[in-house]
Amino acid sequence: MLFELLTLEGAQAGLSWSTILRKRDGYRRVFQGFDPAAVAALDAAAVEAAVNDAGIVRHRGKILSTVNNAKAFLAVQRENDSFAAYLWAFVDGRPRNSSYAAGEEVPATTPLSDTVSRDLRKRGFTFVGSTIVQSFLQACGVLNDHRTTCFRWAEVKRMQAVPRARRSRPA
Repeated sequence: MLFELLTLEGAQAGLSWSTILRKRDGYRRVFQGFDPAAVAALDAAAVEAAVNDAGIVRHRGKILSTVNNAKAFLAVQRENDSFAAYLWAFVDGRPRNSSYAAGEEVPATTPLSDTVSRDLRKRGFTFVGSTIVQSFLQACGVLNDHRTTCFRWAEVKRMQAVPRARRSRPA
């Protein structure tokens, strides 16, 4: 799931979310259900087929990035037992809750997304700039950036009270 979220966040860069969500099934098909081991094994012919597949955004750089990121993702898993363990280590295993009242207060990047982005790039990931990582951290629940006036803010905060082991499984 985390590899899928990271891939889709990178694919969305410069595009609307509706475009990516409409093509989500195409991404699942082309990228083997987002199995990082299968994606890491894609060869030049598979990349060329993906570039010509209307079911996804046909951006060669983003497609190559997905294959590259699958390899880096697997390396992080080997080093940390799971990508989830790696990610949660940045916040000492506790989700961060913001307290923004208005949408214009919510930043596109934070010191956390800057740090995670730098570390991912150091590990060989691409298409993981701070804005992409900020959105990724929000999507996977590490960061709750809903406005405090949004019904989801309290809902997510309540979910965080559930022990993490019961909420998710390692990716």
